[in-house]
Amino acid sequence: MTVFFSILFVLLTINAILLIFSVNGAKERLLKPIKKLSEITSTKILPHEAVQTEYKEAV
Repeated sequence: MTVFFSILFVLLTINAILLIFSVNGAKERLLKPIKKLSEITSTKILPHEAVQTEYKEAV
């Protein structure tokens, strides 16, 4: 019975530590500035610029 409780408390302690690190990491991500979509460069692909692939007929 004591072995069960000792394993249970060890797992609960590990869970609490991981939860604390997870919350701290999420808080740091929220404080970072977010880039606006207009600042991010994107490539525009026009229909004639797309790579033409040839498909072989299935036998």
